[in-house]
Amino acid sequence: MIRGAVQGCRSGRSLYSSLAATKGSPKLDDFRTIEQDVDRHGPTTVGRFYTIPNDVRKQLFSHGGLPKNFEKQIKTFNECCLMVRRPALEIIDHLRRTDFERPVNRFVLYGEDGAGKSLCLAHLLHYGHQQQYVLVHVPWLPNWLKRPKETANSSTTEGSLDLPLDGAAWLVHFKNQNGPLLDQLALTVSRDYVWTKRETTPAGAPLVALIDHGINRAKFSCDVIAGLLKELKQHSTAGRARTMVVIDGYNALFHPHTRILTENKVRLTPDRITLTAPFVDITRNDWTNGVCVLAVDRLALTEDRMASCLPLYLLYREGFEHLDPMVPVRVDGYDDTEFHSCIQYYLDRKWIQSTEQPGFDVELKMLSCQNPYQLMQLCASL
Repeated sequence: MIRGAVQGCRSGRSLYSSLAATKGSPKLDDFRTIEQDVDRHGPTTVGRFYTIPNDVRKQLFSHGGLPKNFEKQIKTFNECCLMVRRPALEIIDHLRRTDFERPVNRFVLYGEDGAGKSLCLAHLLHYGHQQQYVLVHVPWLPNWLKRPKETANSSTTEGSLDLPLDGAAWLVHFKNQNGPLLDQLALTVSRDYVWTKRETTPAGAPLVALIDHGINRAKFSCDVIAGLLKELKQHSTAGRARTMVVIDGYNALFHPHTRILTENKVRLTPDRITLTAPFVDITRNDWTNGVCVLAVDRLALTEDRMASCLPLYLLYREGFEHLDPMVPVRVDGYDDTEFHSCIQYYLDRKWIQSTEQPGFDVELKMLSCQNPYQLMQLCASL
């Protein structure tokens, strides 16, 4: 079956390219939208691709947020295009009607592997950037609990470990995403932060000074993150800023253990990693003027827990109760319209070469089960 699909896609021109030959190239409106304002995306743009400008992509995703295979595709296509999909539009529609004076809403994206949860988060990040939210974005949280760059005993929490280099890297990511907005908002710290006898961040200092200290002195990066997120909660509740928390692989925070070992070769639990506590705290609904968008994934430290992709199963009872009440949003594979649009896009970008035998798209639909990741992998060799 796979050989038939490959031969069918390589041997000549198909129905799509035949139409292109007789009627000219596909119209832009067939599979693209020129609307780059995410707030104006709606039912008429579902299933269409829109382009993220290069400068915005570098600001938002230079330090993660897009799947590695998708980043390779961006380099190949020489453009960053995201498909407008219903799960992202559903959350955007909720945000338009949200009363931000009430406690924050928590949205939880879930679905099968490769269905597009991470790219829906990327779409929502772009929306938050355009709407001037302060972005608190963790591209893939399980990396901290699987393969940390460095560990060190915590000086503030006995029996816990700091991840100083990972913390400093996240602060660089945060500053890169929010630097211009923070300068505009001119937020300050609310209390004195004493690091050593000679190093302090006084009350009233710019919030950027706190961030820079964590970057320049990686030893204190985890404590800086804890202080930074508490300050953001206070500023948001006071109405001085609006914050969007976006975390991929969130369920790793509630897994029974990590892959980090103690000196006695015992696997640590996530709550003994100081870097995790601030992100558990900011996803509580004890603050206002913000939103939390979280994705749960079977690949997030759950190799022994793969039977279901439902939030209750992946978050365990502790995580589920922590987020209750929440709004679950399921991300499914492509519907027929989205699949047709994706095939047209791949043909336009020459990701699928000229074809002759009709029906190759039907074969790809069956082989991929309309799963976005599987479809991308199948088309990579065509």
